[in-house]
Amino acid sequence: MSPEPKISTTDARVSPTQRYIDEIVASANGLLADDASVGDLKIASAALRELRAAFRVFAPYRHIRKVSTFGSARTQAGDPTFRLAEAFAREIADAGFMVITGAGGGIMEACQRGAGRERSFGVNIQLPFEQQPNPHIKDDPKLIAFKYFFTRKLFFLKEAHAVVLFPGGFGTHDEGFETLTLLQTGKSPLIPLVLLDRPGGTYWKTWQRYVEDHLLRRGMIARDDLALYKVTNNVAEAVNEITGFYRVYHSSRFVRDMLVLRLMYRLPDAFVETLADDFRDIITTPTLTQRRAFAVERGERELRHLPRLAFHFDRTHYGRLRQMIDRINLAPEPVEY
Repeated sequence: MSPEPKISTTDARVSPTQRYIDEIVASANGLLADDASVGDLKIASAALRELRAAFRVFAPYRHIRKVSTFGSARTQAGDPTFRLAEAFAREIADAGFMVITGAGGGIMEACQRGAGRERSFGVNIQLPFEQQPNPHIKDDPKLIAFKYFFTRKLFFLKEAHAVVLFPGGFGTHDEGFETLTLLQTGKSPLIPLVLLDRPGGTYWKTWQRYVEDHLLRRGMIARDDLALYKVTNNVAEAVNEITGFYRVYHSSRFVRDMLVLRLMYRLPDAFVETLADDFRDIITTPTLTQRRAFAVERGERELRHLPRLAFHFDRTHYGRLRQMIDRINLAPEPVEY
């Protein structure tokens, strides 16, 4: 096997865009050097083509927060859960979010109907059954058809600022546990995950008992991990869980070995001191620092004006980090004189 071509990542004259394009080209040439099979090349080619198409569709809407929704494709229009999903999608869209669904029938159609064509995306999968686009997103430019589940699943979470699960089958549980795994391990930025059932329903309450009786009790997860999701039977509570998450907290990233929380406004100094004390178990340095954007962040024009809270995070206890963000969202608003 021939060595893969080397790409310089340190030349300051090379833009980040050109650097990554060069890496993609080098990887493609590497496949040729590796004598990859035609089958492997077909997978790589189709996946890159699907990624490019989806990037292009989502790009104009990057400034709008989005909620990915999942649930059974077999739920009928007269079912109370169908009406619940439709009501939730309408309310979250009215709150300024767009909705991402799998574009099929059942819960997907309910959410598409509730949000409306102009406020929703369809992330479809090519299947021989169950998965024709519903009429509320069919032929819309925001409808994307994927061949592979793995590329489709990437965009459900990559573009989402929240995830909502309604009662569903294997696919719904797959998406739910994948989201939890990514949140728990820090492979995805923390976002709200809501498990929503109809009033009086027991679907997610039964799931919750399973998690507590068999995962938590046996020590397979930590109690703090329960903070990574919310079970509710109330649409307004589900909407508030999502909108409240972004009341003060905006987003986060790592800058070298520091976690940087971007905030909507600067926190009172006394509040920060209390925060540092209450969450010292996940802060590996003595202090939380309020500051402006790091130099490496200044290229993000739409974000560089936001105040930051920076600290060394242990990169392990993401359930506790979620609790910390919840506490930040209770911070008093700045007083204007």
